[in-house]
Amino acid sequence: MNKSEKFDKSLQDLAKFARVISHPARLSILQYLAATKSCISGDISDNLPLSRTTVSQHLKELKSVGLIHGEIDGLKINYCLCGSAIETYFSMLESFFEPIRSFENQCDMDPISSELPVKI
Repeated sequence: MNKSEKFDKSLQDLAKFARVISHPARLSILQYLAATKSCISGDISDNLPLSRTTVSQHLKELKSVGLIHGEIDGLKINYCLCGSAIETYFSMLESFFEPIRSFENQCDMDPISSELPVKI
């Protein structure tokens, strides 16, 4: 048993989702798929500053949590956003952050412009 298995399954699922969306390339892929308003067949790497191999690895991560689907159609793969998974994760984030958001003793520091070190 690893240490993360000692936590609630809902926290494990949320942490896995957060890990997957923590990379800017994956966020960019999600934005690209949303902007096209349809399933994409062909090479998404043509629209990103990354190699095909790198994009393929990011697509694999997005698929692992169900945010996208990739269906083989002949020699191409059609990539689509999965609306139900997106709604599920959105609800999970809301449920997680609601009690934190309403915490009364919050600091007044602006997290975007703070001097706190942020590693990206």
